[in-house]
Amino acid sequence: MKTITQFDAVSLQPNSGASGEYAGLLAIRRYHDSLGEGHRNICLIPASAHGTNPASAAVAGLKIVVVGTDKNGNINVEELKAKAEQHSKNLSSIMVTYPSTHGVFEENIKEITDIIHSHGGQVYMDGANMNAQVLLTSPSTIGADVCHLNLHKTFCIPHGGGGPGVGPICVKSHLSKFLPGHYEFAKNDQTNWGLSSAPYGSAGIIAISWMYIKMLGTDLRKSTQVAILNANYMMERLKNHYKILYIGTKGRVAHEFIIDMREIKKQSGITEEDVAKRLSDYGFHSPTMSFPVPGTLMIEPTESEDKYFIYLLLRGELDRFCDALIQIREEIREVEEGKADKTDNVLKNAPHTQEVVVSSDWKHSYSREKAAFPLPYIAKRGKFWPSVGRVNNVYGDLNLVCTCPPVSDYI
Repeated sequence: MKTITQFDAVSLQPNSGASGEYAGLLAIRRYHDSLGEGHRNICLIPASAHGTNPASAAVAGLKIVVVGTDKNGNINVEELKAKAEQHSKNLSSIMVTYPSTHGVFEENIKEITDIIHSHGGQVYMDGANMNAQVLLTSPSTIGADVCHLNLHKTFCIPHGGGGPGVGPICVKSHLSKFLPGHYEFAKNDQTNWGLSSAPYGSAGIIAISWMYIKMLGTDLRKSTQVAILNANYMMERLKNHYKILYIGTKGRVAHEFIIDMREIKKQSGITEEDVAKRLSDYGFHSPTMSFPVPGTLMIEPTESEDKYFIYLLLRGELDRFCDALIQIREEIREVEEGKADKTDNVLKNAPHTQEVVVSSDWKHSYSREKAAFPLPYIAKRGKFWPSVGRVNNVYGDLNLVCTCPPVSDYI
């Protein structure tokens, strides 16, 4: 971890990325306390930062000041300067995600970290997107003081894998004695404090990540390159069908990118949720919806998605996902042109369960085949059937809904 981040000390104790954020911010707070600057309680958080950042800052007792972004998705440097100056005496830190959740590498990242340091603040780098950095650059290189690493994501276990996480924090030397500790190795160091009941956090996950790093060695760089290549390949395939919200000055994205559904919604009434649900009919789980920008879909393929199934002679995951989104765009166009009903169409009714498709009571204006097998590969490689149809997400968010049988059923 020290080699990869170019930092000086590590704590393996935090059990998740969010726990790592909390630990890192507490290390910063304790550092400022040691300097007699415990009054520093302002945390600047860019609008492009990772979603857990403001929550972690609040739990750490910090006051959050949001910094906006420019039209290209980068942090607004002039606004950052103004707010750093305004809160100079009380500035604790900035939480910055690099590359940002907008899917771009902040071109002014070193200037940003210099601004924070010039006002006595510390730079917390969120490691959520570290899979676009490993062995190409490092948190230390860009000027950060502390970062967490999602071992369960960047180092082996793919997105959606579930199970326990682990989010160790890495720091520069001036923060090392403020890392979380444990009674087993605290000794006489009064600055040690505990974060987890286990001295090394989720030790089982750490072992998996260690094996991944050990076996790949310097090929970790290739993982990073492929993650960025995959995202840019997909962006290139999709950019003529959907608006890509943020693209860097060189026409490239980082390891993820955002497709903007807002104009499509105005023209057709089809929303990002409709697209997300329709993807289930194509055999895909939806990418991140309406974060970090409402009305969008954020796509992050990582290095683990393939382009070609050589043994099965099938198109790989990247192309099949792009094929699905391109076909969905054609389905949206049918609604825009009046060829499909605005309310009774494959998108508004998605996903289609097996029970619905085989039912003798089929009243839709489109065929069962179009609902369940919109592309040839779906039948070829085996159909994934969604277990439930469309649910009312808002109702579920606002009301406790019990799906278990009543107690009387067990009598």
